[in-house]
Amino acid sequence: MATIGFAAIQIGFALCIYGAIVAFGGARRQRLDLVASARTSVYVVFALISLAVLTLLLLLLRSDFNVEYVARYTSRELPTMYKITALWGGNAGSLLFWLWLLTLFAAIVTFQNTRRHPDLVPYVQAVMLTVGAFFSGILVFLANPFVTLTFTPQDGQGLNPLLQNYWMAMHPPLLYTGYVGFTVPFAFCIAALLSKHTDARWLKATRAWLIVPWLALSIGITLGSQWAYQELGWGGYWGWDPVENASLMPWLMGTAFLHSVIIQERRNMMKVWNVILSILTFALCLVGTFLTRSGVIQSVHAFADSPQSPYFLGFIALVVLFSFALVARRWDDLKSENQLDSLVSREAAFIGNNLLLIGITFATFWGTIWPVVTEVLTNARITVATPFFNKVNAPLLAVLVALMGLALLLGWRRTRGESLARGLIAPALTALVIVAALSLLDLRDPIGLAGFGVVGFSTVATLGEFVKDTRARRRPTGEAHATALVNLLRKQRRRYGGYVVHIAFFLIATGVLGSNVYQLERDASLRPGESTRVGPYTLTYQDLNSFSVPNKDVVEARLLIQENGQTVGSIVPTRFFYHQSDQPVTEAAIRTTLRDDLYILLAGWDENGTSATFKIFVNPLVVWIWIGAVLLLLGTVLAAWPASVRLPVAERALIPGTRVQSE
Repeated sequence: MATIGFAAIQIGFALCIYGAIVAFGGARRQRLDLVASARTSVYVVFALISLAVLTLLLLLLRSDFNVEYVARYTSRELPTMYKITALWGGNAGSLLFWLWLLTLFAAIVTFQNTRRHPDLVPYVQAVMLTVGAFFSGILVFLANPFVTLTFTPQDGQGLNPLLQNYWMAMHPPLLYTGYVGFTVPFAFCIAALLSKHTDARWLKATRAWLIVPWLALSIGITLGSQWAYQELGWGGYWGWDPVENASLMPWLMGTAFLHSVIIQERRNMMKVWNVILSILTFALCLVGTFLTRSGVIQSVHAFADSPQSPYFLGFIALVVLFSFALVARRWDDLKSENQLDSLVSREAAFIGNNLLLIGITFATFWGTIWPVVTEVLTNARITVATPFFNKVNAPLLAVLVALMGLALLLGWRRTRGESLARGLIAPALTALVIVAALSLLDLRDPIGLAGFGVVGFSTVATLGEFVKDTRARRRPTGEAHATALVNLLRKQRRRYGGYVVHIAFFLIATGVLGSNVYQLERDASLRPGESTRVGPYTLTYQDLNSFSVPNKDVVEARLLIQENGQTVGSIVPTRFFYHQSDQPVTEAAIRTTLRDDLYILLAGWDENGTSATFKIFVNPLVVWIWIGAVLLLLGTVLAAWPASVRLPVAERALIPGTRVQSE
């Protein structure tokens, strides 16, 4: 079976090269036979890589330890779910999964757009197959997942214990979906430049391919944060780890891209800017893929050093150089038809939004690669810690949040001063009330006061749009408030879905602020019956238990929770000892309320359980991060949901292959 899987990748590699060449040649020479051949190549490559993925999955599920990858990342005791997730648990398997997603998306794009955009699709195929050729070449020559051993071990090494978590079953596939998904708008961007069709048509063709990967990255980052919160045992969910940053950077650039697209569609401005953002977003996706497998950074998320690192760097450099050379060649075609009319306008706010997002991306990128730069220049690695990222990015994020609210009070092109002043009243008063309330509650940290004030300002400004527009709709229709609001959401899904996403972001900001500014922390060593107090909670140690389950041994401690003198339940922090690994795993015990999380780790114990040591955190408002993530999902789905609009006859007649009858 391993031979079949590797042969499928080899043939796929050859077909990627062939398809890229004939797609480009067919488009340039307008040879329909070459275009058709390239189209067939896309589908065949997808089938071949699907065969390779299915083969590796079967080998993992059958525990065929004669295959090195299977022996390294699975064991007989490993549950079936984690045997499946082992597909992306190692370097070679994750690259194969990356390639499979790319070929899947290439096949979908080809099927969707061959008749809609016949002038762009061959170039799109050429770009995506070129990327596919790179990844399949890596698998063929440097990271073959089907290498066999000269002997067959009795058992495998098993999956990294830290990865044996249900969040990790979903987190990597979503990140890869985001990384690979951004290949599609990049491919359409390059296709528009190559074909000289630099109007907004390429953006409209990829609207869903902007939103879907952005959403996948958003949810993937959130699930990764939830995993870190439970498994890594440091009381937090985001530590500016290099691999965390690797997923955040394309998300930030993609967010800027999504907002910039609106300006081009609305005002026919920022053509060059959108092209550049598309290129940089895809380049950062490649950087993220490189960072996790280069060995140049230290991270619990990263794979070990691998020989493909120089090739990744070379490919990223080629992509960036070729793309920007093409932009320079088409510079005159990318000139905007309109200019910015006023700094007090929604366009100006969107541009400010873009600049802030790019500033945060650059600061994150620089902090991430700085240890590598210093090691090259001075032969000494200087690590950039969390305080650097917080000090640089926190003020930029605060201004960004404020601008998100302010933008809604501004009109397109220019804004009258009286209109802006009226719109500022409610948000500004809300910010002042929040600051006063926190001061009265003796929560006077300057960062907390400023942060919550800004979040309150922008939240009220955004909610005000719903209130204002609902009232405007009720006047002519007489609809009830709820009916008017539902009809607004139904008829202008993209606009109000975007507002819902903004509110979700404000909820996430609330959780981040609360848990970082007002976190409480304590270490306690307790004997049975002894208690310790942290914030509003009194914790009493009861007992220690140990037992075995398939795949691991378990040690757990039980503590009684009292809040303001009332018993509210118990909590059980745990340590796991996996049979296939000497590495113990700490499982945090978390009691969640809308106000805070009580977060406890079992740090140690004596042999007979007469005492145990705990690390205890009270993390305010963390749950609002997860609530905000769910709302972000709902808002994005609302914004992306296609409207059931019947096109006029004249527009439907422009769609190739569409038969239009007179009406």
